This record gives sequence, structure tokens and C-alpha cells, in this order.
Amino acid sequence: MKKFEKLKGLVASAENDAKSFYDKGNKAAGTRLRNALQQIKGAATDIRKEVTEKKSKAK
Repeated sequence: MKKFEKLKGLVASAENDAKSFYDKGNKAAGTRLRNALQQIKGAATDIRKEVTEKKSKAK
């Protein structure tokens, strides 16, 4: 559950950059947003692996 909380934090922190990029056209915010999305992707992949491992052990 710790990894999922980290994922939620990453999404929340990316929200301001998303607003700045889409609403105000701030290009630097777009760069930060892309970086945050890459981190979110990695965190989601880690969670998927963990879920798969737990499912396999439960059998």
C-alpha cells in the first residue's frame, strides 16, 4: 500500500504543472509534467509487479 500512496502523491504533485501547462501555456511546466508522468509510469509498473507477485504467492 506504501507504493500506491507514493503514486497518489506523484499524481497530486503533477496536477499544478498540468494546470500551468494547459491553462497558461507554460512550457517549463510541460517539461516538469512530462518528467512527473515518467515517474508515475515507473511507480505504476512497480505496483503492477507487486500485485502480480502477491497473486502468485496466494495460489
